[in-house]
Amino acid sequence: MTISVASGKGGTGKTTVAVGLALVADRPTVVDCDAEAPNCHLFLRQGSPRVTPVLVPIPRVDARRCKLCGACAAACRFHALAAVGRRLLLFPELCHGCGACLIACPVGALSETQRTVGVLETEQAGDIYLITGRLNEGEATAVPVIRAAKRSAPQDGLVLLDAAPGTACTMVEAVNDSDLCLLVTEPTPFGLHDLEMAIDALRQMGVPGAVVVNRAEGPSDDVAALCRRHSLPLLAEIPLDRRAAEAYSRGEHPLHVIGGWPMLFAQLLERAISIAGTSERYCR
Repeated sequence: MTISVASGKGGTGKTTVAVGLALVADRPTVVDCDAEAPNCHLFLRQGSPRVTPVLVPIPRVDARRCKLCGACAAACRFHALAAVGRRLLLFPELCHGCGACLIACPVGALSETQRTVGVLETEQAGDIYLITGRLNEGEATAVPVIRAAKRSAPQDGLVLLDAAPGTACTMVEAVNDSDLCLLVTEPTPFGLHDLEMAIDALRQMGVPGAVVVNRAEGPSDDVAALCRRHSLPLLAEIPLDRRAAEAYSRGEHPLHVIGGWPMLFAQLLERAISIAGTSERYCR
């Protein structure tokens, strides 16, 4: 089973929820898909992770065979190739590795090579298997790293995906094909606006969703009304608590210091698994 945790905006407590679920689950895998700013490891890391590069294919030009006909550039939807003057220019950061240019070249002047766009850091943190995707600085898109991180997750057991905030391609790549996506929001006008955007993204992807309110100060009536309007379940309301911020400042997860949070997250996990529609049990 795969449960993703996403949010329409940053700072809602998405990682708090993802790691909290992992802490009450039975031998889960956590995949940090926020490859531009991963932080699950701050709560889970116990040693030195194993690091493997993430490679993507890019074309290599044989200038001796290239006729500068421009067929490869015309075939590239992402404008990673351009025939300029007497040279064929390649912009590696724009290449998506689709291979269309190799097929389009009539003289076989293009071959395939690889370049590194990021790394995967994998480690065992107690009962939790942690996979962290980390994008290299200067890269244009984290999608290849997210895809590689998801692909490296075990095929059995519970997989928890911590997606990037927002509704751009990085969130879509992380959440796509999840059995359930938990949308974490805060009970503010900004939170509601971005929650609605995230709900729309899930609908377009066909991914089932549910909502979790973080930093709740009493009943979240506006969020509940929004959930009813979109026929989404509101699974939990995590109360605002100063001790959570204090725990963060010490590098601790609030679940370890706030009484009631272990039970709250255990109930949230049970409800999420029930909604995702499986008879298997992944709770402790």
